[in-house]
Amino acid sequence: MGGGGTYEPMNERARCIVSGRVQGVFFRAFTQQVASSLGLRGWVRNLPDGRVEALFEGERAVVEEALAQCRRGPPAARVDAVDVAWEEGGGEPDGFRIECK
Repeated sequence: MGGGGTYEPMNERARCIVSGRVQGVFFRAFTQQVASSLGLRGWVRNLPDGRVEALFEGERAVVEEALAQCRRGPPAARVDAVDVAWEEGGGEPDGFRIECK
């Protein structure tokens, strides 16, 4: 029978910083909903300077979809920029959480 295992897509992670009117407009809850619906792992949090930081981990195409949603944001938000740094995937626990500092 044909050997070889099952295909397992490479996990990648993207860390992004979102600038604009992104605090106080449910941006973190929106991001959590998007990431959870896509089956991604990671977290989102507010930064002291008014920006939002998120880390998404999963298949690259799915992470890119989450980033596209972040560029739009929830209705009350105004996204000016999304700066993304790609990293090798590495062991985020299951689920996507909102972190509070």
